[in-house]
Amino acid sequence: MVDYYHDHVAVDVSPSEPLFQRRKTKSLRRQWNQLSKCQKTVVCTLSAMVFLIIVYVVSYEPESAVISVDLNPNENGKDILKNIRNDPRDVEPNFNEVVHESQVLEEPAGAEIDNSVNKNQVLLPPKVEQKFTGPTTMRQQAVIKAFRHAWKGYKKFAWGHDHLKPITESYHDWFGLGLTIVDSLDTIFIMGLKEEYTEARDWVDKHLHFEVNRDVNLFEVTIRVLGGLLSIYHFSKDDMFLQKATDLADRLLPCFESESGIPFSDINLFTRKAHAPKWSPDSSTSEVTTIQLEFRDVSRATGDPKYENAAEKVSRLVHKLEKKDGLVPIFINANTGQFRSYSTITLGARGDSYYEYLLKQWIQTGKTLDYLKEDYIMAVEGIEKHLVKRTVPNGFLFVGELLGGGKDFKPKMDHLTCYLPGTLALGVHFGMPNSHMKLAEELLTTCYQTYAQQPTFLAPEITYFNIQGENSNDMYVKSNDAHNLLRPEFLESLWYMYQFTGNATYQEWGWRIFQGFENYTKVSNGYTSIGNVRSTTVVRPKDMMESFFLSETLKYLYLLFSDNPRLLDLEKYVVNSEAHPLPINVI
Repeated sequence: MVDYYHDHVAVDVSPSEPLFQRRKTKSLRRQWNQLSKCQKTVVCTLSAMVFLIIVYVVSYEPESAVISVDLNPNENGKDILKNIRNDPRDVEPNFNEVVHESQVLEEPAGAEIDNSVNKNQVLLPPKVEQKFTGPTTMRQQAVIKAFRHAWKGYKKFAWGHDHLKPITESYHDWFGLGLTIVDSLDTIFIMGLKEEYTEARDWVDKHLHFEVNRDVNLFEVTIRVLGGLLSIYHFSKDDMFLQKATDLADRLLPCFESESGIPFSDINLFTRKAHAPKWSPDSSTSEVTTIQLEFRDVSRATGDPKYENAAEKVSRLVHKLEKKDGLVPIFINANTGQFRSYSTITLGARGDSYYEYLLKQWIQTGKTLDYLKEDYIMAVEGIEKHLVKRTVPNGFLFVGELLGGGKDFKPKMDHLTCYLPGTLALGVHFGMPNSHMKLAEELLTTCYQTYAQQPTFLAPEITYFNIQGENSNDMYVKSNDAHNLLRPEFLESLWYMYQFTGNATYQEWGWRIFQGFENYTKVSNGYTSIGNVRSTTVVRPKDMMESFFLSETLKYLYLLFSDNPRLLDLEKYVVNSEAHPLPINVI
């Protein structure tokens, strides 16, 4: 084209023409040839560096942005990538490998650990990797078969309700929160049951709501529902579960708004009004001191310290109260913050898990709250001093009760007390006195005898012991105490003891008990508690399958029968009172 604004003619040649390319190429080649050998080396080196930087920048992607989830490792041999943070529901849970991405807020170098309440910052759960590969033994497969049998009956006759009544083909609602579903989720996950997991997850997402206009028990809802939601959240990384857990925790918090800080036992989830139980002005000691693991974990998972502060305050208040060599009465008043005078001291109902959570809180917090450790050690010493006796004639060791504020000894032991051997073994594993293991082993033997001496090979709810030589039997069962509710406590202890000793005898004991459940509690639509363990012909089925049968009893059996001693790694998880694993927080 001609430029009319200048006194010369400019010819615009398109850079795509071959003539231009040839001239440009020749000019560049001439300039290159004029460079010295040293200059050429420098140019080549710089060019290579620029190329590598460009490749790195283009290909870099933050590690946390995408999580690789193997949905179907056999599908054309390719992994499928999903961005879980966009929508967790789009991702099928990976039962083979689960990585929790939470971060730990580290203390500055040289800083002192602040163990006080009302912290402005909370520790978040550490990175936890846990693999669940499905059953590896025939006995585990048998437990899965039992679980599916129970799940089938629950799904058919009680879906969305709290408990199955397998004989009358109906259901029982306690709180109206689908307890069996929520309680079973992490058991399903550990067993690798994908279909059942999808069913349960969808129900929780679409139907679990907490605007329930009815009273619920703080303790039971915390260990079963809150604990269940938190555990499956850590396993699955599905934020939906954490959102549900946080909503529930917010609705439970008003329980702590008492004059003393000791929580009320009951609350209406809709109105959020808390109160003492209708039958008493007092709360159970075990109940108010067995909620700390769960509320602390909500704070660690959300970064909001209010949940941990409220629950830990209770532990500190109880810590300051006068005790009998570390032993506590089973009732405490939420208004006064004091124990009820002359109430029973027991490691059974209403007292048991106080001692359990002293140890487990200490473990959960990375062994940083020393007052919990001290209270636990003192309590074990008190147990040995005041509650431990031996039977006549065979000298079985058992843990009895103190009545009237610690004056009268009663040679009675609830089945609930059989959690203690496992807790003692866990404590020894984390550095408690070795003498605790001797106590654990002897008490475990006695608990086993409560099963083995019954023709059904199932333990009664309560056993009495002969300490005066009044007859030839070491133990006996009263008619009103002969029922079995499918409880897990002894199986829990067997699992812990097997974990830490490797003694296969404990697996054999567990297998015999499992056969007892199969022979005398299994019915066409699930499993039922029974009224009489002393007869193989008249067991008197009670038509109730509580949620803890799936949450605890079958879970502990499945873990016990594994050939992998770290199927659930106790260096990474602490297990709550309802068998829901929660991450250990290590500073």
